[in-house]
Amino acid sequence: MSSERSFRDRADAEIDLLRKIVAIPSPSGEEDDLAAWLVGRMAALGFRVRRDAAGNVVGEIGEGPRVLLLLGHMDTVAGFIPLREEGRVLYGRGVVDAKGSLAAFISAATRTRALPGWRVVLAAAIEEETSGSRGARHLLSHLPRPDWCVVGEPSGWDRITIGYRGCLVSRIRLRLPLAHSAGPCSLPAESAVSLWNEMVARCRRAIDGGGRFDQIDPSLRQIATRDDGLYGLVDMTVGFRLPPTHDPEFVEQMLNDLLDALGESAPHPSGRIEIETSLEILGKEVAYQSDKNTELTRAFLKAIRTVGGRPRFVRKTGTSDMNVVGPVWRCPIVAYGPGDASLDHTPHEHIDLDEYLRAIDVLEHMLRRASDGRGS
Repeated sequence: MSSERSFRDRADAEIDLLRKIVAIPSPSGEEDDLAAWLVGRMAALGFRVRRDAAGNVVGEIGEGPRVLLLLGHMDTVAGFIPLREEGRVLYGRGVVDAKGSLAAFISAATRTRALPGWRVVLAAAIEEETSGSRGARHLLSHLPRPDWCVVGEPSGWDRITIGYRGCLVSRIRLRLPLAHSAGPCSLPAESAVSLWNEMVARCRRAIDGGGRFDQIDPSLRQIATRDDGLYGLVDMTVGFRLPPTHDPEFVEQMLNDLLDALGESAPHPSGRIEIETSLEILGKEVAYQSDKNTELTRAFLKAIRTVGGRPRFVRKTGTSDMNVVGPVWRCPIVAYGPGDASLDHTPHEHIDLDEYLRAIDVLEHMLRRASDGRGS
């Protein structure tokens, strides 16, 4: 068989792997079908593979003393996108975030097999798309600290992600007395909108200058109102993206201050202010930035150049499992994977299959540089 034919067959198999992973729905909390399929496929590809107590799929290749962890996730956000191809573009829920990265990890590790001096551990974590990141947190206490860690998230095949903002997600509930809509008092829904506007204003005042990564970005994720004839009930889910200069406790204190002040600014014709508020923190992570100058980043830079790219470092405005494991393991760590992150969670999520294959090439070269000591 010619080398060109062999190359085409390998590319077809790697694309088919991606298709099959994307074709199995796996919204957060419903990863079992995909996990079972991955265990079988990875075992057939030569991994020593198992599911751990949390439900993560963990496979290993090699026996060396150094550990390189490829940390992907197999869950997606909700929403079904029919699997389809248009030319060299594959559509489907999770194909960018982050099944493309997971499939690329599996393919690259399969290409290189055992590497002298290294044990490659590939983890497909559960529930990355939830506030708790339960899968990654389980790995923190059940895997040894890796020497290198690559988190599977879309960066574009020629870019390396070295930082993520932090976050806080909260649920706010309000119970406020009703009043006539023709009167001078704010209605409960209007009070909730005013509360949101004040959150936005305080976030803007907290940061003066800087780029998007350096800002506090609030997001009103859900809001619902109803009433019982006497009181209006408001339920809000509010998120905040946080730069390294501001931790989640800053936002939590701001929210408590605003809720404490709500009754003072809400006069009522009855003269009685009967306002009830509650604040529930659903999840929070601190921002995390890794070092640009490590053996791992140098291996990636050289690998991208070898494949024909001009590498760039990026800091992303969302969060990932890097926020969870980075501060604990404190090892060289980056996030990498094919795909355009602006398509995450959208109804048009898709990936360029040629970019996907280039990302596998980059990962393969990075792994080989690790094994022969050329990362530095």
